[in-house]
Amino acid sequence: MRVLNRPLVLSVALVVAASGLAACSAGGGGGGGSDSINVLMVNNPPMLELKALAPQFTKETGIKVHFVTKVEQDMRDTASTEFANQSGQYDVATLSNFEIPYYAKAGWISSMEPIVKDKAFDQSDILPTMQQALSYKGTVYGEPFYGESSFLMYRKDVFAKLGITMPSNPTWAQVAQYAAKADGAEPGMKGICLRGLAGWGDNLAPLTTVVNTFGGTWFNDKWQAQVDTGGFKKAANFYVNLVRQHGEPGAANFSFPQCLSALQQGKVAMWYDSTAAAGSLEASDSPVKGKIGYVAAPHDLTQNSGWLYTWAWAIEKASTKQKQAMKFVEWASSKKYEQLVAADTKNPSTGGPANIPGGARTSTYSNPTYLKVAKAFAKPTLDAIDNAPTKMPGTQPRPYSGIQFVGIPSFTDFGTNCAKDISSAIAGSESTDSALSDCQQLAQAAGDKEK
Repeated sequence: MRVLNRPLVLSVALVVAASGLAACSAGGGGGGGSDSINVLMVNNPPMLELKALAPQFTKETGIKVHFVTKVEQDMRDTASTEFANQSGQYDVATLSNFEIPYYAKAGWISSMEPIVKDKAFDQSDILPTMQQALSYKGTVYGEPFYGESSFLMYRKDVFAKLGITMPSNPTWAQVAQYAAKADGAEPGMKGICLRGLAGWGDNLAPLTTVVNTFGGTWFNDKWQAQVDTGGFKKAANFYVNLVRQHGEPGAANFSFPQCLSALQQGKVAMWYDSTAAAGSLEASDSPVKGKIGYVAAPHDLTQNSGWLYTWAWAIEKASTKQKQAMKFVEWASSKKYEQLVAADTKNPSTGGPANIPGGARTSTYSNPTYLKVAKAFAKPTLDAIDNAPTKMPGTQPRPYSGIQFVGIPSFTDFGTNCAKDISSAIAGSESTDSALSDCQQLAQAAGDKEK
């Protein structure tokens, strides 16, 4: 999931990381008549598909949509500044379950109650875990465009050749064994791909899930950092050693897109990452379509260890076009929009049934059109989201929310710097213990401010 260091804005500078793609922008912020709105969004494939289908929304409502699409970090920086200043330049923006509770608390975004009360939208169809993640004090402030958890993806044919039967709920110890056996199973193939690119939403996202299930935590219930000890230290050494011994070459530069390509091109036998990857792996033009198996996120001391993340629509409180913005959000998160995506088969990379935005609505997983193309990953994805351990991510209580992130504003800073240390360990330029020692100091400074 992608971050750079930057100063806090009004003490709540919020950035979330995921896979970043090349920048692409259209239209501009500001201006526009009462029949137009400005939407700021990240430029990943599902968002670009929405941009292509937006003329349908304009045709139905008469509301024109001016999109500004940016790579993830740039979009996050722009959104945090815009919403903190409440300049009203953008009416709608894509935010995540990391920011939305903080933005709601700060009074920067509008409640989605008009949409929640609209029976045609069917709020009861939104997955409960997603609605909870996008709420603050029981009020919904964001509507999910799509959601994700994490699971393990593997080459079924390679494992069959090796005589390995992948369990439905593997342990990390088993995964390490399989990675060693799969190393070299095909020319140039490595056992596993794991994110190594520095970012609190890049390498720290999967690593933190390993920390949780190994019995570690960023902070104990007294805000004392636990980074260089216990389960955290064990998990970090395990993760770094696994990717260094059996992971992809140049792992310190790998994020979501690079691991996706590595699995598609037969360069790795396994990949632990976002459930959102499955649509690309099973697309009609994917080299590995039908060859991938999907099982639960590997675990150790906990039963479940997958993360929870969603890209959602939020409306700026300062927007003077609340009604128009609400109409857009309702359209972009609707069942009808899913049908539009399914019918758009011109570009198999972003449209068609396999690219219906998943992880947001219960009904998606009983949609015959979707299940016909997503049968390999639909149930594993839904199970991963439903089983995401939101209430107790690890083995002990902690004073913060979040599974793969620490739900406090300062995490965007100290998490990014810690991620750089971990990436250096993966690259071999410093030891893991040294990286954790540096990170411990950064985390403790943040914890002291929370006490």
